[in-house]
Amino acid sequence: MENIIEKTSRRQFIKVMGVAGAGLFLPWRGTLPRALAAIPGGTLQPSSIPKYQTPLLIPPVMPRAGVIKQRGGKQVDYYEISMRQLQQQILPAGLPPTTVWGYGAVKAESKAGLLIHNAPSLTIEASANRPVRIKWINELVDANGNYLPHLLPVDPTLHWANPPGGIMHRDTRPDFTGQPTPGRYTGPVPMVTHVHGAVGVGDESDGYAEAWYLPAATNIPAGYADRGTWYDFFAGKAAANFGATWGPGHAIFEYPNANRASTIWYHDHALGLTRLNVYAGPAGFYIVRGGPNGDASVLDSRTGLAAVLPGPAPKANDKFPPNKTYYEIPIAIQDRAFNADGSLFYPDTREFFDTIVGPFIPEGGMEGSFSPIWNPEFFGNCIMVNGNTWPFQVVEKRRYRFRFLNGCQARFLILNFANIPGVEVWQIGNEGGFLAAPVNLTAAGNTLLMGLAERADVIVDFTNVPVGNYVLGNLGPDEPFGGGVPGVDFPVADPDSTGQVLEFRVVPAIAPDPTTPPAFLVLPALVPLPPETVTRPLALIERMGMGYDASNNMVDGPVEALLGTVESGVAKENMWAEPVTENPAVGATEVWEFYNTTGDAHPMHVHEVVFEVVNREGLVLDENGDVVQPIQLDGVITLPEPTETGYKDTVIAYPGQVTRVRAQFSTPGQFVWHCHIVEHEDNEMMRPFRIGPEQPGQPMPHGGHGGGGMGGM
Repeated sequence: MENIIEKTSRRQFIKVMGVAGAGLFLPWRGTLPRALAAIPGGTLQPSSIPKYQTPLLIPPVMPRAGVIKQRGGKQVDYYEISMRQLQQQILPAGLPPTTVWGYGAVKAESKAGLLIHNAPSLTIEASANRPVRIKWINELVDANGNYLPHLLPVDPTLHWANPPGGIMHRDTRPDFTGQPTPGRYTGPVPMVTHVHGAVGVGDESDGYAEAWYLPAATNIPAGYADRGTWYDFFAGKAAANFGATWGPGHAIFEYPNANRASTIWYHDHALGLTRLNVYAGPAGFYIVRGGPNGDASVLDSRTGLAAVLPGPAPKANDKFPPNKTYYEIPIAIQDRAFNADGSLFYPDTREFFDTIVGPFIPEGGMEGSFSPIWNPEFFGNCIMVNGNTWPFQVVEKRRYRFRFLNGCQARFLILNFANIPGVEVWQIGNEGGFLAAPVNLTAAGNTLLMGLAERADVIVDFTNVPVGNYVLGNLGPDEPFGGGVPGVDFPVADPDSTGQVLEFRVVPAIAPDPTTPPAFLVLPALVPLPPETVTRPLALIERMGMGYDASNNMVDGPVEALLGTVESGVAKENMWAEPVTENPAVGATEVWEFYNTTGDAHPMHVHEVVFEVVNREGLVLDENGDVVQPIQLDGVITLPEPTETGYKDTVIAYPGQVTRVRAQFSTPGQFVWHCHIVEHEDNEMMRPFRIGPEQPGQPMPHGGHGGGGMGGM
């Protein structure tokens, strides 16, 4: 795909990735080359942003609004959380604040509860098997109750929520035939929240992309749809299943917290808008604790007794700023770009990505045109951690537990601890909770690969690190990732900007460390899933097109990313609007095979379930590095990485390989699977799937293109 640092053709990129071998990340040591050019972005250059001026924000805990007591005595934790627009000091003090969106509680049962909106948002602390019910409110309105337009450029030519299309044409790709190429949409903004990694949740509460809703603003234009195609159907299910009443500007979801104890997170998931809504800020951690696979089940192999993990973590009603020290800290890493006035920068033209200035929709017909604003990927030139650019964290010479999240747009991270002398790093968990056994990352080069939306539960031991300041680095590229060796198969991140994440300021320990060394941790046993009864070959596809640049030179580039099936060895495209092709029976265990025919690695996420990574196998490539069709396997099988043991909800599917995962589908309903490069997800690299039969009264699929006026433009 288009290389942001060095201009290279798509074919060349695929060929390089094919030659790279298996495509898996391999630990690498040596002198790394500098990036060849600055990463383009806004008018604020990263070099002008002072680093390590701001202490790391440790997200406080979201306050409950109350507890609901159900029949039979079961209790449900209840929250009321809205999304608002606010100004936040993301850049260091002395630089302008940034307008963002953030979630926050609007009601608290305790006077000490923090009614704070922030980006990232406060952490929802949940208990295993104790339900959480949340009233999610779209509060993107001004002081007069009028809707606020999007902070970022919305491309109305995608298959998206499309409120201007009205009830008949919402959730479609508008048809602009006979009209000029449209500009950005400036109407009211849809939202719908997805708790990423929630297991066993009903489909009405999963944040289905067509269940969005507008704010309850006073000036919604006449003829606009104020809710998505599935909203009313799911509102009926919520009323029937747990007695919730939805209404204008909000929905009420319930989460059973059937997960193993794990780090999950929440973010917006509106159709065709996820990349923009999440970039604007609304996301937060959701931590499930306790149960038979929680911290209390971890043992110390030396004694057979309960181990001691680093803590405490923030708790509900803690003071803010905190008056105590935390040794368990969630860390969300995101990339952003800024303008000199502090505002977020995100491209408003396709030209930004690969110089293409046409033909734009509707020129040349829908199949032969590029969307004018959508970019196939975006790489911010600044690293933001827990809502601040390049913060610092004071740590003692002892062990800490960090829950890392890659919350970037398209950027794969390779966290590099190698410049911290004496550090010892162990991974003990991923998206689905604890691993089979602790993994010594220090013995494997002191690096940690994280795809988009992946999480890593990591113990970092600073005991033997000399007092001083040290930078956590990043070796992941400032461009699409395809696997391989940093500095050999791809240029590493710019060492002066995106190659730096945060600074650890190591100080003497104030007391002896009571925690168990990771080498002696015995993690809770994993129960394997039943054998599969179905294997589904699925395709990851990219549709290319020919455009032209400002000098009228021909340029090839991606038109959209797609999912599909593999039939008789041939990858077959399926659009979002086409009927469901993945329909597991309730309770069935299946293996899903992701055949990656593109030149990029794709982080594949399946809603509703966690899965086991089975293996990966190479695909036969032709002399140009393209996957041969009919698709052929080369017989070279690789087992999951040690950090991929246990259960996951997101897996890296490398180019030129099939990646196999096993999942059990237990909850009936309508869900989605997609690539978590959010620019891909927003332009057709997402598909619905259904567990069990069609539901009486469920909405029927839309056609590929819709209509409707473009009011609010």
